[in-house]
Amino acid sequence: MIMPNLMKLTAIVAMTPERVIGKDNDLPWRLPEDLKMFKRTTAGHPVVMGRKTWDSLGKYKPLPGRQNIVITRDESWTEEGATVIFSPEGLQDLELQDEHVFVIGGAQIYQLFLPQLDEMIVSHVYKNYEGDTQFPEFSEYFSEYEVLETYEEFEVRRYFGLQAIYNDIRI
Repeated sequence: MIMPNLMKLTAIVAMTPERVIGKDNDLPWRLPEDLKMFKRTTAGHPVVMGRKTWDSLGKYKPLPGRQNIVITRDESWTEEGATVIFSPEGLQDLELQDEHVFVIGGAQIYQLFLPQLDEMIVSHVYKNYEGDTQFPEFSEYFSEYEVLETYEEFEVRRYFGLQAIYNDIRI
C-alpha cells in the first residue's frame, strides 16, 4: 500500500486561455495528439475523477491500464471497473496501483484537489472554445510553468508551485 505522504498528486487537463474545459459533459475540441499525450502520461497510474467524468467516458470506461477511482456523493453508487471514494481523503485508504496519482476531472474534482496538488500537466489549447465548464482559478497555487511539448493547436505545460517545491525539499 502506498503511504499518503509518499503520494504524488498531479492534475492533468486540457483548457483554453479562458480555462474552458468542457461543454455538454464532453470536450469542446478534437485534438488527437492531446489524447495520445493523456494516455501516455497516465498509463500505469491511478486516475481520480468525478462520476460525471466517468459517465462521459462511455465505451472507453474503465480507462485501461489505470486504476479508475471515482469520487461521488452517492454512497450507493457502484459500477464495474470503478473504485469508489466519497472524498479526497478516501485516497488514503486505498491500495494504489502506483504512488503517482492523476486527477482527471471534472471541474468540481479539480477544485477539491487543487490545494493538495504537487503539479499540473496542462494542455494549453491556443484557440478559445465555447463551453459550460471551467477549470478553477489556480494562480494562487501555481504560477510557474515549463513547456514540455508543443503542437500546432496546443502546448503541454507543467505547472509547479510552492507545494511541489516543498515536496522536493521534504524528500
